[in-house]
Amino acid sequence: MSGQPRASGGHASQGMGEPRPATRARLDALHDALEEVTQRQAGYPANLAYDYSALTPFLRYSLNNIGDPFHESNYQVNTRAIEREVVATFADLMHLPAAEAWGYVTSGGTEGNMYGLYLARKLHPDGIVYFSQDTHYSVLKNLSVLNMRNIMIKSQENGELDYDDLYETVRIHRDTPVIVMANIGTTMKGAIDDLTRVRGILEDLAITNHYIHADAALSGLILPFVEDPQPYGFDAGIDSVSLSGHKVIGAPLPCGVVLTKNDYVNRVARSVEYLGTLDTTVPGSRSGFTPLILWYALEHYGLDGLRTLVGGMLDTAAYAVERFKEKGVPAWRNRNSVTVVFPRPAEAIVQAWQLAPLGDIAHVITMPHVTRAMVDDIVDACAGSSGATET
Repeated sequence: MSGQPRASGGHASQGMGEPRPATRARLDALHDALEEVTQRQAGYPANLAYDYSALTPFLRYSLNNIGDPFHESNYQVNTRAIEREVVATFADLMHLPAAEAWGYVTSGGTEGNMYGLYLARKLHPDGIVYFSQDTHYSVLKNLSVLNMRNIMIKSQENGELDYDDLYETVRIHRDTPVIVMANIGTTMKGAIDDLTRVRGILEDLAITNHYIHADAALSGLILPFVEDPQPYGFDAGIDSVSLSGHKVIGAPLPCGVVLTKNDYVNRVARSVEYLGTLDTTVPGSRSGFTPLILWYALEHYGLDGLRTLVGGMLDTAAYAVERFKEKGVPAWRNRNSVTVVFPRPAEAIVQAWQLAPLGDIAHVITMPHVTRAMVDDIVDACAGSSGATET
């Protein structure tokens, strides 16, 4: 792709030109500030190690994947074909057969969770949503927007669902359709709800009307690449799943993928003559640039590259737990998790490393840009803050 587009009719291609000096100074200052804080981001699940400069030429186009990615639109400046490839790859990773698969690239996990709940409500209008204390904060917002009945279930100490509480609560409401929001990697502790036990509860109580949505924002792209994963995909009984793209893969824009089954989406699809396509997604206009980002990353890494990437993240997480313990700080992580949990340190340390705190705990998430040297610095700071001593 090279050269400038030809002028068409009376509309010559006009660039915005060089910024004014004051604007340039503002941009330079912002760039320097972002460059500095990027070096000290260890608490949030976003991979900052990437290079998408090859995609810069595409910023000249108003890429809009409005409507259903599997149907063409009157608006032709789009990346629909690229988006379908991304959906196909993610569907394969989540064990969703190609013939049944439907999905689209979202703005992130919150939108993906909303879509799953939206479908669940369409299928089971009177259903009750069950979710744990450790579920992402956005789920309560989604439930409020969708006006869905819901009950919060207790969590275990490690962040998993309390299955006894789920059993008893569902038993009390067993005459009502059950919608379960399962966590495949909780926000603070990286816990993975046991889908086999959840399905067992539904079977034991003879619940025939049910729907399971999985929030797999982070761990959904970790478990496919480990030797002994917990159940996480459509073969484990889920009906839809939300995954993030800017977390494990990394992206300059928040993005993700929501996946579900064709049959479910057909219940909500409607034709829009103005667009020349089907309206099946949450937003109207959708970014056509984020599918390009995810497609490029998948092309760059390949499945073997992603496996190597995930392996490195898990190795760094194991190293972090070991280093914390060496310094007398009681750190831990769930199986197959890159979320390392430890006692909340002083606020200055939280701010310095952009750690994510909740109550009396905090965590480091060992994304690909988090090096062992960073871990060492964080551990030393936390050990000094907590007064821990080496053992």
